[in-house]
Amino acid sequence: MEKSSVSPNNSFTSPMTLTEKKSLVSPNNSFNSVMTLTEEGLTSVPKRYVLPPSLRPDGTLSNKCLPIVDLTLLRHPLLRPQIIQQVRLACKELGFFQVVNHGIPESVMKDALDVATEFFALPNEEKMHLMSPNVHDPVRYNTSLNDVKDKVSFWRDFLKHYANPISNWIDLWPSNPTCYKEKMGNYTKAVQKLQEELMEVIFESLELNPTYLHEDIAEGSQVMAVNFYPVCPEPDLALGLPPHTDYSLLSIILQNHQGLQIMDRDEKWHSVPLIEGALIVQMGDHMEVLSNGRYKGVVHRATVNSEKKRLSITSLHSLALGKKVRPAPELVDEQHILSYKEGGISDFLDFISGENIVEAKYIDILKLNP
Repeated sequence: MEKSSVSPNNSFTSPMTLTEKKSLVSPNNSFNSVMTLTEEGLTSVPKRYVLPPSLRPDGTLSNKCLPIVDLTLLRHPLLRPQIIQQVRLACKELGFFQVVNHGIPESVMKDALDVATEFFALPNEEKMHLMSPNVHDPVRYNTSLNDVKDKVSFWRDFLKHYANPISNWIDLWPSNPTCYKEKMGNYTKAVQKLQEELMEVIFESLELNPTYLHEDIAEGSQVMAVNFYPVCPEPDLALGLPPHTDYSLLSIILQNHQGLQIMDRDEKWHSVPLIEGALIVQMGDHMEVLSNGRYKGVVHRATVNSEKKRLSITSLHSLALGKKVRPAPELVDEQHILSYKEGGISDFLDFISGENIVEAKYIDILKLNP
């Protein structure tokens, strides 16, 4: 099925033909996925993927233990305050934590990773009908970050698709592999339910009513970013994704191998360990806005390696496409003056359409006192 674009006002525009899509991908009208490059048996990284020295991972990492939250303890009245405090510290100090015992079966997570692997293993011509450089498209396959504008390319292929409410979007998702909609759909619905629970915990940690924005959260946007990082012959020269923050209120990440790194408030990098059955929770720019700066979006990057291909599935959550996030009135007072203007997904999509996120930050355009 040919897909249409979603404009900032949520209206659909006419679908492009495959020829038109190809002509927009890069200046020489060609499309090269990283997967295609690795199948050619490269022994070195092509020049366009070589990062300037300031962006290259130098291997210097902190060995500090990162927070892990056991969600089953929330159901124990005597332990719940401790977990809320643990979440508060994790959000304030890092903007990050991992969750275990979150209720999503490991079989559902494995199925999602397996079917994503199958998708990226398809011949290129089987994926090209989904290829698009248009960031407003509700389903798109592409490579790097913004293949048209990137000054340096990143060692990543990706598939992104809108997901909530799933009935509005699932027909636009890939039909090949044939089980993609079922397996990714099962995980998508489960992670949407989990983020509703996590939002309540995070709001409670901010001393807001746990049901704050409850309907808006349940009806909010969900974008699934399925990222594939092939084996890289020179991982010290490249990155899968550069340092950045997500636009979201929160992002929930499932990964099959280690490779995600986060930056702490002292600008030290930490490698996020792979914990069996765990999911990663990250604060995004919209949470920074909603909390009026109490919680900051976590800066993170994706590294690559020369031995294992890596997959991650990131579920990005915010308010619905047409709605704006603004600071909670309860979190604005004399000690915490209003510090952000409202922002929504359409603002973010417009921003990345015209900006290089390596050089500019979306959160900066939302700050009243930069």
